[in-house]
Amino acid sequence: MTGRAMDPLPSPAVAAAAEAEADEEADPPATDPRTSQVTERRDLDPGRMQMPQGNPLLLSYTLQELLARDTVQVELIPEKKGLFLKHVEYEVSSQRFKSSVYRRYNDFVVFHEVLLHKFPYRMVPALPPKRVLGADREFIEGRRRALKRFINLVARHPPFSEDVLLKLFLSFSGSDVQHKLKEAAQGVGDEFTNCKLAARAKDFLPADIQTQFAMSRELIRNVYNSFYKLRDRAERIASRAIDNAADLLIFGKELSALGSDTTPLPSWAALHLSTWGSLKQALKGLSVEFALLADKAAQQGKKEENDVVEKLNLFLDLLQSYKDLCERHEKGVLHKHQRALHKYGLMKRQMMSAAHSREPESVEQLESRIVEENVIQTMELRNYFSLYCLHQETQLVHVYLPLTSHILGAFVNSQIQGHKEMSKVWNDLKPKLSCLFAGPHSVLTPPRSPQEDGVCPH
Repeated sequence: MTGRAMDPLPSPAVAAAAEAEADEEADPPATDPRTSQVTERRDLDPGRMQMPQGNPLLLSYTLQELLARDTVQVELIPEKKGLFLKHVEYEVSSQRFKSSVYRRYNDFVVFHEVLLHKFPYRMVPALPPKRVLGADREFIEGRRRALKRFINLVARHPPFSEDVLLKLFLSFSGSDVQHKLKEAAQGVGDEFTNCKLAARAKDFLPADIQTQFAMSRELIRNVYNSFYKLRDRAERIASRAIDNAADLLIFGKELSALGSDTTPLPSWAALHLSTWGSLKQALKGLSVEFALLADKAAQQGKKEENDVVEKLNLFLDLLQSYKDLCERHEKGVLHKHQRALHKYGLMKRQMMSAAHSREPESVEQLESRIVEENVIQTMELRNYFSLYCLHQETQLVHVYLPLTSHILGAFVNSQIQGHKEMSKVWNDLKPKLSCLFAGPHSVLTPPRSPQEDGVCPH
C-alpha cells in the first residue's frame, strides 16, 4: 500500500485522480472525445476530471512539487485590553494566492470541520488545542506554530489544494469567513458523492489490499514512534543551546562585575596594586566577547528550533493525521459496512424462514429488502473508496519521507555554522587574555595543567 510496487496495474501517465477532481472554479477545457464521458461534474473543475491513462490510484508527486504548491505564513497580531491578552488574531499570508487575511482560532476550527466533512477519507491534520485558563505567551506561540504547520500541510495536499474551501480560507477578506465556509460546504456532499471514480474504486485496488493496509499502518506507527523520539532529542539540543547562551551571558557579566569592583586594596597587598589593577581592567572588557558568544549560542538554538524541531513537528503532524485516518476507516465506514452486512444477514434468514413456511412476501418487506440492499451496496462502495483514498494517502506519506534528509541537513549545517562562529569569537578572545598571563618579566605564561607541573591531580 505504499507506492507503485504494490499495485499490479500499469504506472500512471498523470497525477492521481484525487487531485484531478478538486477545483470548483476553473473554466472547462475544449471537448475531448476520449474524456467526454467523465466531464460531468457539479462543483469540480472539468479540466481536472479527464480520466488518466493507466491506474489513477498511483501518485506521481515529488516532495519538491508538494512544497512548491504554497507557503503560508501565520503571524500573531495580539490585541491587548488592560493588563491581559483578551484574544489573538493571526495574519495568514499565502504566496500562491498572493493574499493576506486575518483569522481567529475559531475560523481555523470551522475550516477544519468543513474540510473533514468534505474529505472524511483523507489526512486532515488535527488542530492545536483551544486556549486553557491562564494561557501564557509560550502557549500562544506554540499554537501559532501548530496552526502554521496545519495550514501548510492542507495547502500542499493534492485534493485540498484545489478545493474552493482552501481558497476561501486563504483569500476571502469579508467579515464572516465562517459563514462563507459553511455555505460553500452545504449541500455539496463529501468526496465520495462527487468522485466519478468512487463506484470503480475496487477495480484499482490490489487483491491483497487488507494485508497491505495492515502492513502500512504498522510501518507508519513505527516511523511515528522513532520521529517522536528524534523530535524530543532535537528539542533538548536546541534548549541546551539557549541555556548555554544564558550561562555565557551571566559568566561575562560576572567577570565584568569583578573587574568593576571598587573595594579598596588592603595596605599589606599594596605590593601587588598594579597587577590587580591590570587584571581588573582586562576582566572588565571581557563581557563584550561573552555577550557575543551568548548571542551566537542563542542564534544556533533558535535556528535549530525553526529548521529542525519545526520540520520534525510538521512530519509528526502528517503521520498523526495518517493514524487518525486509519482509525476513522476502521471505526467509521468499515464498522458501518460490517454492521449493515450483519443486519442484512439477519433479514435474509428471516426471509428464507418465511419462504420455507410458504408465507407470501408483502410489499413492505420487498421495499425494505430493496432499501437494505442499496444501503449495503453504498456502504461497500464507500469501504472500497475509503481504501482507495488510504492507498493514496499512504503514498503521500512516503512522498514526505525525504523530508528526513532536509531535517538532517539543517541540523548538521546548524551545528557546523554555530561551532564555526563561536570558535571565531573564542579565538578572538584569547589574545585579550595576554595581560592575565603576564609573568614577572612581561612574558606570557598561560596556566599549566597539574600533570605538566608534576603535581598529582589528587
